[in-house]
Amino acid sequence: MEELYRTIEETIKTSGCPFPADGEEIYNEICDEIENREPGAYVFFSKKTDDTFFEYRLQIFENNFNLSSIDIHIADKNYHVDFD
Repeated sequence: MEELYRTIEETIKTSGCPFPADGEEIYNEICDEIENREPGAYVFFSKKTDDTFFEYRLQIFENNFNLSSIDIHIADKNYHVDFD
């Protein structure tokens, strides 16, 4: 799992986003949001600070999920992070 967390963090950093991302926190937050959800495509929002929020796009399957992208909105700037 550590490798997955690092991949999330590095992909966000590579996007140029200055927000300090925690891969484990992001993964756990997604898992909490998708618990008991039906399979399908979803968009989830997560407010991080007064001027920062994450927009997760993912596909939920029977036994797992695919994180397609995260759009990180910081004040008037947006950072698109593609995982596909």
